[in-house]
Amino acid sequence: MENVFCYLLRVRFNECDAQKVVFNARYVDYVELAATEFLRVIWGSYNDILSAGIDSQVVSLSVDWKAPAKFDEVVAVTVKTIRLGSSSYTLQLEFYHYESSKLLASAEIIYVMVSASQHVKMEIPQDVR
Repeated sequence: MENVFCYLLRVRFNECDAQKVVFNARYVDYVELAATEFLRVIWGSYNDILSAGIDSQVVSLSVDWKAPAKFDEVVAVTVKTIRLGSSSYTLQLEFYHYESSKLLASAEIIYVMVSASQHVKMEIPQDVR
């Protein structure tokens, strides 16, 4: 496996639906958790980013499901940057059953860099790249 960030999470009871699997909308929460931790490793705390006068906003998010995750299972979420534009960046996330390595889902999220104070689109600063 190539060098990517991996975030582990355990499926909690309240994240499951009547079918006893992770409710589809919860994957958006999982994307946000894993992406935030990925960016924390790269850029530092969220407050550090805001102090630098920059922020990011989601402009697109897609999820493709392959297999269900169930209560109390551990899910490994890998995150990597797949595109870095002048003002936007794209992360690819893959969700695996931790014990079996079975692919559960994949997601792609696109962020645009904005100024922290005005929320106006801006180029990604060179030191952040």
